[in-house]
Amino acid sequence: MTLDYLIIGAGPAGLQLAALLARDGRDYLVVEAGPTPGTFFATYPRHRQLISINKVWTGSDDPEFNLRADWNSLLTDDPALLFKNYSRRYFPDAADLVRYLADFARGLRISYDTRVTRVARDGELFTVDTEGERMTARRVIVATGVSQLYVPPIEGAALAERYDTVTVDPADFTNQRVLIIGKGNSAFETADALVETAAVIHVAGPHSIKLAWQSHYVGHLRAVNNNFLDTYQLKSQNAVLDGTVERIARRDDGGYRIDFRYARSVESIRRIDYDRVILCTGFRFDPSIFDASARPRLVIDDRFPEQTSAYESVNVPGLHFAGTLTQQRDFKRSTSGFIHGFRYGVRALHRILDARHHDLPWPATRLDATPEAITEAIIARINRTSALWQQFAVLGDVVTVDGGTARYHEEVPVGYLHDGGLGPDPFALVVTLEYGPDHDQVDPFDVTIPRIAENDAEHAHDASYLHPVVRVHRGGRVVATHHLAENLENDWTLPAVHHQPLALFVKGVLSDAG
Repeated sequence: MTLDYLIIGAGPAGLQLAALLARDGRDYLVVEAGPTPGTFFATYPRHRQLISINKVWTGSDDPEFNLRADWNSLLTDDPALLFKNYSRRYFPDAADLVRYLADFARGLRISYDTRVTRVARDGELFTVDTEGERMTARRVIVATGVSQLYVPPIEGAALAERYDTVTVDPADFTNQRVLIIGKGNSAFETADALVETAAVIHVAGPHSIKLAWQSHYVGHLRAVNNNFLDTYQLKSQNAVLDGTVERIARRDDGGYRIDFRYARSVESIRRIDYDRVILCTGFRFDPSIFDASARPRLVIDDRFPEQTSAYESVNVPGLHFAGTLTQQRDFKRSTSGFIHGFRYGVRALHRILDARHHDLPWPATRLDATPEAITEAIIARINRTSALWQQFAVLGDVVTVDGGTARYHEEVPVGYLHDGGLGPDPFALVVTLEYGPDHDQVDPFDVTIPRIAENDAEHAHDASYLHPVVRVHRGGRVVATHHLAENLENDWTLPAVHHQPLALFVKGVLSDAG
């Protein structure tokens, strides 16, 4: 028997896609190496506090709007399967997410304890071997996440302890000198846990620390993990080292000596002794299951599979990706690496598969092709959409215009539109939420920096904060752009500031189109 869809991995993305396929009566199977769904979160993060927010109270009873502050729920019509029913903590415990995923998985077609050992492509079909059987499928969707620790090319790296296996008992580091290699959340999560027991903690890496509150990329260092920076700048024997670890060697007394090259010093090499060295250098995609006939091309230091705008391997047709692996498309620019981003990417993938294989066009609502109708539809959406809010600049609502009819398509990947996903060169208005081009260069807490005033429609194009942008696509290119003024509470309903300028813009666009 040949499956239409074989999903590898029963993490959040695999479950989300399975739920959509099951709803539509599709032929699918999920295979999961572990005994339960979400096995990644049974171990990670190691110190068990998630950094995905769970804001239960928003002042609104609109479930779509509330997903803006719910970074853990999968998309569902069942209100019982919202994450707020599993935890009320703003930063929940990972065990609560594991419990949530187990409940979400109930009733889905999943084969647990089924480890895939080989994926090959033979003509139009995939052959997938597990430890117990061989399956064939027309399409394979990989939702395994980044399951393999990334080990940087450092001489002696094998001597170091690793984030995935190091003890998390702070008492084991009492009065020790500890080097943590890496400057991401896993590194600072680890450092923060050792502040009360370690004698000295150094966190080292070649790049500058980027803070999420400034870059707006939630994978950069989060405030919940950056208490360690206080202990550095307030002189508590801890430090952040900017540069590269060139070599790790074992000392005769059982400790370690590292050769460190500073990024900002005339000193070429500094030798520093430590009792412990821990690699916290992130994760990567594990491609080992792929036969040469189905091996996806890798990018970004071979950490991610390269993908088209349809979340498909660029070199293996029919091999798609879902979940955190899709961050290759917006690496460190948006939210595809996280549940609150990729849940919408999975829904987009489902719609792409429907269009390709089930003759179902992208869902759309019909509108009159008038400035009033189009403006009303855009204003209504931007004030409640969670998808455009979370997947800023990646997903867009697309209003296509053909004669006297307009059609409103929600949550279309902008790259997919550019690649002809809704047809060749449609006349369309594309609505996104975006930060300004230099948003990550601006200190939002520096009151001396001049800023665009709230609700300043005239200068909305210079805004740094998140705001709606409407672009007109015609003949395969952008021919006009309109920015809606930013607003303190993201309320884009003010008649003179938002509605009227947008209506005039749309009127001009339709007039020019004839």
